[in-house]
Amino acid sequence: MTPLHQLTRRQFFGKTAGLSLGSAAMATMLAEQAQGAGYTGLHHAAKAKRVIYLYMAGGPSQVDLYDHKPKLTQYDGQPIPDSFIKGERFAFIKGVPKLMATPHTFGQYGQSGATLSNLLPKLQGVADKLTFIKSMHTTQFNHSPAQIYLSTGFQIPGRPSFGSWLTYGIGSDSKDLPAFVVLLSGSSQPDGGAACWGSGFLPTVHQGVAFRKQGDPILYVSNPQGMATETQRRSLDLINGLNKAEAAEIGDPEIATRIAAYEMAYKMQTSVPDLQDLSKEPAEIHEMYGTTPGRPSFANNCLLARRLIERGVRFVQLFHRDWDTHGAGLGDDIVNKLPAICREVDGPSAALIKDLEQRGLLEDTLIVWAGEFGRTPVNEARGGVKFLGRDHHPRAFTVWMAGGGVKPGQTIGATDEIGYNIIEDPVSVHDLHATAMHLLGIDHTKLTYRFQGRDFRLTDVEGSVVKKILA
Repeated sequence: MTPLHQLTRRQFFGKTAGLSLGSAAMATMLAEQAQGAGYTGLHHAAKAKRVIYLYMAGGPSQVDLYDHKPKLTQYDGQPIPDSFIKGERFAFIKGVPKLMATPHTFGQYGQSGATLSNLLPKLQGVADKLTFIKSMHTTQFNHSPAQIYLSTGFQIPGRPSFGSWLTYGIGSDSKDLPAFVVLLSGSSQPDGGAACWGSGFLPTVHQGVAFRKQGDPILYVSNPQGMATETQRRSLDLINGLNKAEAAEIGDPEIATRIAAYEMAYKMQTSVPDLQDLSKEPAEIHEMYGTTPGRPSFANNCLLARRLIERGVRFVQLFHRDWDTHGAGLGDDIVNKLPAICREVDGPSAALIKDLEQRGLLEDTLIVWAGEFGRTPVNEARGGVKFLGRDHHPRAFTVWMAGGGVKPGQTIGATDEIGYNIIEDPVSVHDLHATAMHLLGIDHTKLTYRFQGRDFRLTDVEGSVVKKILA
């Protein structure tokens, strides 16, 4: 049967003649369809039921965090051979840059011998839970298109995001919270903005709901002064009645989204304040995460992410800005800024893994830690400044995954001796999406949506499951 949201108005009335479209039951069914029914689109047994996506907006430096290159120390300060950069297009580098060793130290950790920087001491302690992909690559080298590309599989705004595709495919397990929640931290929101969590051409009920850093997490979720809950309910019933009548008259599926949105907003007036109250967590949890209730932080968002998935939210995406380290000034380098941003993220990321594991949630929760690209193994030296920094590098960067059917304690892929090009097991953004979808029980080639005369999917016409990642 053709999905209701793909029918024209003429087809809609033709197929539903005699079904008493004006009934409340039909409107309720439409709203439930818009909300998603949960696990209706699985193509095979799922290892993961939900996703927590830790998005490091700005591009973490893989050669300072994960991908140790001793040859950079040996050749530090020497011009990079022309064979590497001939025809290369950088975001900011001019002329022939010089190779630059990391100012940080590396070691091997866990039984897996995973290589991590001294900037990530807490992640060192959970190294055997992680799978590192050191051969990620992307087609984009500027922040906004690269962030949108990693989020949606396409560099131009307008395509559905990963979380939107997932909730469209398998719905939600939560009745009083959105299926897809976005949490922001850092100095600003991502360069790609709301396009990174938009629903594109999918029904708008599938777009991510961004919680605000302070005050009400969602504007107007609290009743205005003098508005009683009973009055709010009566008002909502009246509005829904009008919407249902309109749905019966014109059959627009976006009306179902509107009904579902009003009902969800009403439920969230009760559920969100309790969800946001981190003070209810025991002291040992706050100590592990490094959280301070009431103060916006990546740590608070990691703890909130755990609380969200416990309540059935399907996809939680944490964006943490500030990973841009060009070396254009004191607050923009890999000697001062990079350690500072790592201190904000390292402990909470490790705590999230430990917390999920001790609650029995890690085995079916997929965690992805990724930025939109990596950083160059050469010093940018913008304008001749002396601060150490690295330009954008789409050719090779590192991502890690954990939980949710991922085979832990391994490293996939490799780069050359200076970390410039991939030499083993390249993994594209589409491959990453295909693999994550596979772990969630979805064949990425089959989850499609017809728009403007063609079938679209998250991975467009590319992408292969990286079987080495699978447990």
